Amino acid sequence: MDRRTFVGLLAAAGAAAPIFQRAAGAQTTPRARNAVLVHGLFADGSCWSEVIPRLQAAGLNATSVQNPLTTLEESVAAARRALALQEGPTVLVGHSFSGMIVTEAGVDPKVTALVYVAARAPDAGEDYSELAKQFPAPPASAGIVWSGDWGQLSEAAFLRDFAGDLPAAKARALYAVQGPFERQLLAGKTTNAAWRSKPSYYAVSTEDRTINPDLERFMAKRMGAKTIEVKASHLSLISQPDAIARLILEAAGQT
Repeated sequence: MDRRTFVGLLAAAGAAAPIFQRAAGAQTTPRARNAVLVHGLFADGSCWSEVIPRLQAAGLNATSVQNPLTTLEESVAAARRALALQEGPTVLVGHSFSGMIVTEAGVDPKVTALVYVAARAPDAGEDYSELAKQFPAPPASAGIVWSGDWGQLSEAAFLRDFAGDLPAAKARALYAVQGPFERQLLAGKTTNAAWRSKPSYYAVSTEDRTINPDLERFMAKRMGAKTIEVKASHLSLISQPDAIARLILEAAGQT
């Protein structure tokens, strides 16, 4: 994508963003007691292990969802089950693919704010793959290995393109616990766009090789999110947990 096209997309995103989120100082978020954290592809619930203790130390109740990675409907159902167990206002947080889940399940009345960590943020009914094609393909896309209808990243792609700023030993341990995903998961489309009615926050990973950073910026701009940029790989929640925890706490009204 050339710069003129990218600037045009950002301008269109700004025009479409919810007015209450674009206005200066308009991000007024109720104080939340809980954070529900959802992982994406190539991971499991343990990917939040660096963020959770920081949230707990600040008095937030944290729950990490074990995403089945089968269909979008079943993945959203897992998040909704976790939300049903929460008492009181809750921040819903998604990393990577689970931005789809946050966008769909975030309309739950318990959810007071949404946090996207290098995550997909589609509009209702939008074909995310078509949106992504408007930006250069990230290198990790070529590293998916299929076994029938189940896919996962190769070790080389995981270490280089998914967890590139982590120590090799740590990255290999994370590679060993990645959950394979079912092919049909990628075909799912959201029916809701919770970011149109809920305060939203976005952490862009500037060194991301799994989702194009300019695509992340476009989605954050379009939703009118409070946005931070973190010099990190796709796994900012592990390499930069302080920054991610601070953003979640801000969304929870605890800063």
